[in-house]
Amino acid sequence: MSGPGERSPDLDCDLDRVHHLIRDREALRPAFTVAWCILSRADPALQGDWAAATLELVHVSAGVACIDAFWRLDPPDPAAGHAAAELCRHAGARAALACLEELPVARRLVGTAGLTLWWQAMGRLAREAPGLVRPVTKRLPHLLAAGDAAAFLDFVAAGLKATATDKRRRTAFFTGQDGLADALLARPAGAIGFAETSRMLNAFIGGLWGGAPRLRAFPPAPAGVSTRTAIASGTVVMPAIYPGIAPERSGLLYRAAAAHAQAHRVAPRPVLPVGSLRPIQRVLVGLIEDARVETLAIARFPGLRALWSPWHTAGPTGGGRVLAVQLLARLARALLDPAYADPDAFVRKGRALFAAADPHDPAISRAIGGLLGNDLGQMRVQINAKTYVVEPLYRDDNMHLWELPETQDDSLALSVDAARPAPDPAPAPRARDAGQDDRAAILATYPEWDNAARVLRPDWVTVRDVAPRVGPALPDPPRQRDLARLVRSVRVGARRRRPPREDGEELDLDRAIDAVAARRRRRTPDLRLYRDCAHAGRDLATLLIMDASHSTADRVSAGMTVLDTQRHAFAALATALHDRGDRFALRSFASDGRDDVRVTRLKDFDEPFGPVVGERLAGLRAGLSTRLGAALRHAGTEIAEQPTLRKLVLVATDGEPSDIDVPDSAELVEDARRAVLALRGRGIDVFGLIIRPGEADAGLTIFGRHNAMIVGGLDDLAPRLRAVYFRLAQR
Repeated sequence: MSGPGERSPDLDCDLDRVHHLIRDREALRPAFTVAWCILSRADPALQGDWAAATLELVHVSAGVACIDAFWRLDPPDPAAGHAAAELCRHAGARAALACLEELPVARRLVGTAGLTLWWQAMGRLAREAPGLVRPVTKRLPHLLAAGDAAAFLDFVAAGLKATATDKRRRTAFFTGQDGLADALLARPAGAIGFAETSRMLNAFIGGLWGGAPRLRAFPPAPAGVSTRTAIASGTVVMPAIYPGIAPERSGLLYRAAAAHAQAHRVAPRPVLPVGSLRPIQRVLVGLIEDARVETLAIARFPGLRALWSPWHTAGPTGGGRVLAVQLLARLARALLDPAYADPDAFVRKGRALFAAADPHDPAISRAIGGLLGNDLGQMRVQINAKTYVVEPLYRDDNMHLWELPETQDDSLALSVDAARPAPDPAPAPRARDAGQDDRAAILATYPEWDNAARVLRPDWVTVRDVAPRVGPALPDPPRQRDLARLVRSVRVGARRRRPPREDGEELDLDRAIDAVAARRRRRTPDLRLYRDCAHAGRDLATLLIMDASHSTADRVSAGMTVLDTQRHAFAALATALHDRGDRFALRSFASDGRDDVRVTRLKDFDEPFGPVVGERLAGLRAGLSTRLGAALRHAGTEIAEQPTLRKLVLVATDGEPSDIDVPDSAELVEDARRAVLALRGRGIDVFGLIIRPGEADAGLTIFGRHNAMIVGGLDDLAPRLRAVYFRLAQR
């Protein structure tokens, strides 16, 4: 081995080979001369790595042009040579050359630190779609406009996953002819958007005001366009993502925006005809109205001030001309934050006028806004209504405040059109209604977890409504009598507290403490220290889901297939539920890629259980794949609409999920597990019946060991369902 400061023999050997290389190729000599002038003064380790990268390009037959492009990089970049060689192995010399030629563009857009991720993205593209490397390099300025290499890597991974089974669509995606590509580019890697926060927002607003509005998302805005929340027709429409906001702050921003929108909805609304108001006056009226509704909300919930204040950052500037937008932002902060002091006379006057007014009076917004608008007009301060955006970021666009005449100026019309959402049917949690195509009718689109990117991709899978087929009537379900007795015996519903008693099994701690306190005060205590709760009645809706994928055609016992076992098991359970008078529905599902998750409605909640349903059960045929997460999310949407206290989703499946466009089934296992957790977070009980005992590991991961039942055959059904109902009754 060579000592410190000595040259390695391997280094000299590699450099000798490079020198021999250029002896026979005069075209390479100019580029080598430039590169060696820099490298001759560099660390020997860098020289050796550069020489090794050159030889690797030679070994993969990258060609003279590719080596010349590598040598002309400034500064010399051995890592680029190694990456280009690997890319050449999969996509060819022309693709490697294109990447080396566009490397300066990538470095300028993502920085030196981001190049490693950029090369990873190009390498994956070369392995899975080699013909698209060169088209992508031509679009680098557009694809890297956000300057985020992690987002570019996520974009490539998502595009390859989304188009795994459709080469024509893959070409369209990476050449800029697919709308999904633009939507993914608008979403930085790891970003937290509306899809991840909507359920939290509903719970937050409902917890404060006792009811939440319908929440919807705008499509992602083009780069450079700033969007704000809009309120229209009882719906609050929010940006799909707030660009440039750190993930750890995104949830707080969505919460602040939702709370501000709800403050508008619950406050008395002023009557604001546009009339002859100038643009600056309209802006100020909206600003005062924002402050008024926030003042009322803070009076009721003081903690909201701490939620809104961090987004007010405007303050006095260091000198020079003050712009209207700066004054407005400072006034907004002054009206919210009593501790903020501003030296400007306009801001002080606005604060004084607002402090002297009654916030319960909706007319103050028009009065104060008009006065302050006149002041700004006299100060010769103008504002462009077409480009003005309400600040701070969490506030809405205020278009819902105005009563518009049949004709209005163009600047207001543009804002109103942007704020007006499309007609929306009844809300479905975490689902978005979609259009139709030449396949089965589309019910909704749902998100799906991308395990590699660690992100929930919104609107990723499409659930379709497939009409049931019919078959010969099923024989009477076995063990029906046992199941009927089991279903009748379980009391699932609301618990009603009975009057306190002097004896019983459960001590009421509050009454016991009161009794001790009374004795210490030398008073006669109330000796009714025990309480007793009883179920007021049965209050349960059940959704039964059958896996009808290709693997359910396998035989398990006594000549019966997995599908036969599910069919007879659910027929027996459905008969028992019907006899008991419970609300229940029956579904089957299978999938053929993310755009075609097929749900068959065998029985709806309001449909009687009878021979017609039995014929639909008999008509089921095994086929296609098992995208369980999408089926679970759709089940949650359906059962959430049922007017019962308790809701149960019972899934019968034979093993782990799979689909033709997902090579790693672990991704779909994790997605289904997260779907189960999301349903339980909404108060929906989820249990899994695993029909094939040898494939139980995935089911235990998805449903949890205490909520997954392994069923070996029909004889196991009654004890397994007994365990399900026992656990349900104890919750």
